[in-house]
Amino acid sequence: MNDYKLLTPGPLTTTRSVKEEMLFDHCTWDEDYQQITQKIRRQLLTLAHCDPEEYTVVLMQGSGTFGVESVLTSVIGKDEKVLLCTNGAYGDRQVKICEHAGIAYAQYAEPYDRIPDAAKVAEYLDADPAITHVSMIHSETTSGLLNDIQAVAKVAKEHGKTFMVDAMSSFGGVDVPVAEWGIDFLVSSANKCIQGVPGFSFIICNKAKLEASKGKARSLSLDLWDQWNTLEKANGKWRYTSPTHVVLAFSKALDEMFEEGGIPVRSARYQLNNDLLIARMKALGFSTFLTDHQGPIITTFLYPKGTSFDFHDMYEFIKERGYAIYPGKLTDEETFRLGNIGEIYADDIEKVTELLALYMGERGLLEAATGSDSVPAAIAAMDKAGEPIKAAAPMGVKLAA
Repeated sequence: MNDYKLLTPGPLTTTRSVKEEMLFDHCTWDEDYQQITQKIRRQLLTLAHCDPEEYTVVLMQGSGTFGVESVLTSVIGKDEKVLLCTNGAYGDRQVKICEHAGIAYAQYAEPYDRIPDAAKVAEYLDADPAITHVSMIHSETTSGLLNDIQAVAKVAKEHGKTFMVDAMSSFGGVDVPVAEWGIDFLVSSANKCIQGVPGFSFIICNKAKLEASKGKARSLSLDLWDQWNTLEKANGKWRYTSPTHVVLAFSKALDEMFEEGGIPVRSARYQLNNDLLIARMKALGFSTFLTDHQGPIITTFLYPKGTSFDFHDMYEFIKERGYAIYPGKLTDEETFRLGNIGEIYADDIEKVTELLALYMGERGLLEAATGSDSVPAAIAAMDKAGEPIKAAAPMGVKLAA
């Protein structure tokens, strides 16, 4: 039996009560099940701060990438063009989607440690009037960077463009007032900050923009407008077989999120986890890949100078003791990543960093990283670095499960 927690950006560690929801079987035609779908759609609009008169939610089978592909291939017509603002692997994936689907695009690419500049987006739009849509990632988990979607949304609106956001690993963990910022389509996934399990994505849509997309889809199964039309007309029935167990788990996860205190409390817990993680890792000799725009979801760490890690060896050592971590996603740097979302608390951050100190001590890496080969001294230094962060934890944020 697997008995470890996931320090990843999703899939992530869920509660036992969310898992237990999947013990029940539901028929997709059942009215009770369809009402669960409708409940999910309403709750997601609440989290997005959207008026149901202006916005709607579409649930789409498949992973988050299916949702992104659904939007790109359904909303951008054959005589239209999208500007893709990229600074990581997930922005680059949107480029691949457009190439495969024959969607006209321009790419504005920044290095993986820099965010797209709204002023440069404006320059692209001024220079190319054929561009009708703008798309970008919010939380780019390649590096852990959080992009400024609000600033880019403002530019897109000023130029009369449709604005699309991949908020896969951020929605629910970072507050995003979708309507206020002028986001027309926002995509996220069941297995991220809502803390459900993999199996479907969801798209928060401006109704007018969604209506305007009718007939544009390049795919049958990923037709966003048709999926929405069926959900509306059939009162919560999906067009094709839905992932019933995943939907039940997600409904429970949403309820638990609201019980925790909604986005404000969950976001504060994730931010506390991230602040504590970075402080303790720095005390252990690990610096972050990013110097600016670090998001609260996942952090990329560089290997300490003067040391050499066997990532697989380190991974197995830590996994055997209760935690699974993430390899690096960068091409030019020796890195690994630690996520801090899901059913993860401050005590988990302390435990995994202690395991890393123990690993370094056993492999003879600690002295080069910290100046001492003492594991207890390394843990004491981490505790000292993290104590002010824990002491400043906002009201309502738990430090342990």
